[in-house]
Amino acid sequence: MTVAPLASIPVGVVAERRKAKSAWIDHVWRPLAVLDGIPAAAPWTMLSQDEDVATFFVGTTTIDLYRSETGHYRDNLASGTPQIWLVLRPCEGEHPYELFLATADPAEGEGYTETGTDLVEPVPMPEAIRAAIEDFVAEHHVERPFFKRKRDRANPDALGRRGPAREDER
Repeated sequence: MTVAPLASIPVGVVAERRKAKSAWIDHVWRPLAVLDGIPAAAPWTMLSQDEDVATFFVGTTTIDLYRSETGHYRDNLASGTPQIWLVLRPCEGEHPYELFLATADPAEGEGYTETGTDLVEPVPMPEAIRAAIEDFVAEHHVERPFFKRKRDRANPDALGRRGPAREDER
């Protein structure tokens, strides 16, 4: 069962292709910026190019906001430099990457670094997006008390004591 987001913020994404200083690869790609709103440009439109660096409008996506993640959004906003995590996933075809995700949840963004193949980069959060997320957190955040779990104590008399092994366990 997939939970639908309570709010979605449409954004555009810009990436950079930089000439690599390596004998094994020609270029290094990285997500560069998130744009508030959806530009009129087609996906993978080149925005600028010089000798070593080219920037591209990669495409559009949404930043989906969920009530259960308001604590993470609040922590991101309180960090002093709120960020959006952009995820580009390698693909076959005309372009080397597809725009996979944009998120304001630092934990979710960090989770995508574990695959080792996705390009994941935090970029500065535009002011209009910050204001929208602040409004969402103000409306939906519910403070939840932290309960520390207590472990069950092991019975020292039961540790290491076993009955004789049965024939089917050997």
